[in-house]
Amino acid sequence: MSQRESETGETAGTGKLSSWPLFVALGLAVGEVGVVMAVYPLAIGGLVLFAGSVAGILTESGYAERPWRALTALSGLFVLLGLVVVWTQTGTELSTVQSALASTDTVVLRGFSITGAGVVSFAAGLAGSSITETGRAA
Repeated sequence: MSQRESETGETAGTGKLSSWPLFVALGLAVGEVGVVMAVYPLAIGGLVLFAGSVAGILTESGYAERPWRALTALSGLFVLLGLVVVWTQTGTELSTVQSALASTDTVVLRGFSITGAGVVSFAAGLAGSSITETGRAA
């Protein structure tokens, strides 16, 4: 082992470190702070950051060729999960869902936040996909 390797702890086989895990943790933390403080944009933004980071991890590790399909798939899961959470708390009657939207119930807030993050992530996935495909075709 060389002097440099013993001082820094590096070995010849180490590659670059990924920054995605930091953004995964940050997205979850920001999303939960938004839920606790009942701030929808903060909760949705944190969950969108989480979804984008997971899509980035999947792309960087080679499980996905591009992040946009992974982001779109995650957004579909978010919408489904969010609707299930809202449905289990409110039922299917529209007036109950509307009154729950104005409430401060954290479980319902989480459901709406997850659904909102899914919708925003879906739009981002479609936009990113169309932009990169248009750029590749030109």
